[in-house]
Amino acid sequence: MIGVLSEEDFEVNHLCGALEVSRSAYYGWKTASPNLYEQLDQRLGPMIKDVFHQHRRRYGARRIACELQERGERCSRSKVRKIMDPMNLLAIQPKSFKPRTTQSNHRLGYNSNLLLEGIEMDRLNQVWVGDITYVALQSRFAYLALLMDLYSRKIVGWSFDENMEASLVIKSLKDAIGNRQPATGLIHHSDPGGQYAAKEYRAILSRAQMRQSMSRAGDCYDNAFMESCFGTLKTELEMATYQSYEEARREIQEYINYYNALRRHSSIDYLSPNRFETTCQT
Repeated sequence: MIGVLSEEDFEVNHLCGALEVSRSAYYGWKTASPNLYEQLDQRLGPMIKDVFHQHRRRYGARRIACELQERGERCSRSKVRKIMDPMNLLAIQPKSFKPRTTQSNHRLGYNSNLLLEGIEMDRLNQVWVGDITYVALQSRFAYLALLMDLYSRKIVGWSFDENMEASLVIKSLKDAIGNRQPATGLIHHSDPGGQYAAKEYRAILSRAQMRQSMSRAGDCYDNAFMESCFGTLKTELEMATYQSYEEARREIQEYINYYNALRRHSSIDYLSPNRFETTCQT
């Protein structure tokens, strides 16, 4: 007597016929224990998801692989990507680089670009690079000035204000000097904007015995390091329009702390700036 096929049996029969495999082979596959590779994927999955959300979707497969390897988990970038794909873990994607031209029509004087001399970067506090960007608030803008150590990619000084006068960059410079106490001869590089050419700003550089360097007028690629830094910051903060100055400042300060202490940078062997600087001093 032929038994009545259930809906599941019918689907299995149809599937096995299409794939040209026996029912016994199908059920053997279905009930088999995961192999070693599958077990590894199952174990790594929660770890990958944890790292992904810990860094607020800012890490892709390469940085997650570095993080797990530091924890003693042997896995490649391709393995992490393979596990991320079915979980729909997609990192925030940076926007394409768009050149920005600084308004440099002033009569405060300019400096040549010392970085074009082919300086060999081999130590901390050798070159600092600085720039300004805008941050959208409700019905107005605020402005962020950063100074970054080019060797370690660490943000060494910053300031945030509702105007972009010379006082904005002076605050970031004083912050950096106070934090780092650099030796004489450091190269300070920026765009040729009037804020960096201001008399008071130049006086501080002179007292600290820093060598001032400026990008060529109209050539934003001369300061591409800071353009890239701002692009990363705005992408990973998913900057839109902040409700208030205080909210914007709080989020920016939190991100800078994260950027220096935790975020892995490809240019420094996927270490964080703080970690990289520690290795330089040991």
